[in-house]
Amino acid sequence: MRGISRTSLTEVTRRLDENVLASAGTANSGVSLGSELFEVVALLGGEHSLRRWIADQANPTEAKSQLLGELLETRVSPSAVLVASDVVSAKWASARDLMDAMERMAVYTTVAQLQSSAALDELEDELFRFQRIVAAQPELRDALTREGAAPELRLSLVESLLSGKVNPATLVLVSEAVTRPRGRTLEQALDNFGQIVAERAKRYVAVVRSAVALSENQQSRLGAALSRVYGRDIHLNIEVAPEIVGGLSIQVGDEVIDGTIAGRIAEAQRRLAG
Repeated sequence: MRGISRTSLTEVTRRLDENVLASAGTANSGVSLGSELFEVVALLGGEHSLRRWIADQANPTEAKSQLLGELLETRVSPSAVLVASDVVSAKWASARDLMDAMERMAVYTTVAQLQSSAALDELEDELFRFQRIVAAQPELRDALTREGAAPELRLSLVESLLSGKVNPATLVLVSEAVTRPRGRTLEQALDNFGQIVAERAKRYVAVVRSAVALSENQQSRLGAALSRVYGRDIHLNIEVAPEIVGGLSIQVGDEVIDGTIAGRIAEAQRRLAG
């Protein structure tokens, strides 16, 4: 987001922290509120005319908040109505930015009680591991993404795979990515949630591909080196990929550092072909 949308995102996030999350009681309350906000995202996502009207800066703020409150009062808790009203009352450059902001509030709330670095590490690892499992099992991916498959069946499959085995916040995020990806692939939705969690923790995510598993000492040294380069804590998602032969491929955001043997061979071949 840029310009007015970025300013609004900062403000609604501050209000979320001060007016809602500061008084939240248990981890379950945060997860429950996050689920309700995802329902708001789904409601707006399914109503094109409503979404455009709410995002239109020419329409009165009070009218937007009142309309949304009337739509939500019997569906979600007062806290969810408060957060949603804050978002629709802010100014956004586009309806897409408004939707992205609402989704961010849902993610922030879902993971709100995971304050420790270790807990956030675990959640990010669980999201990444599920993403790799799906990528490695085409039949599972097809069952989770098949066009026309009922969302209830997809949700039931996710719960059978993960319920009781992962953090409740992870289950909510994976379920949302599977049942309502908002035009993204499953992998893109999971990656987006992981990035939002990392941003919330004020750190970056580095996807590291290595021909062999890295020891804890190697991971610690690599994380420290990347943190020095980027000036922020780095969470490592490690993928063992024997096909790269040797070396490391590291992706942080849109930047890729390819130090693999396979990468150097491919580069040499491109130069020869040129």
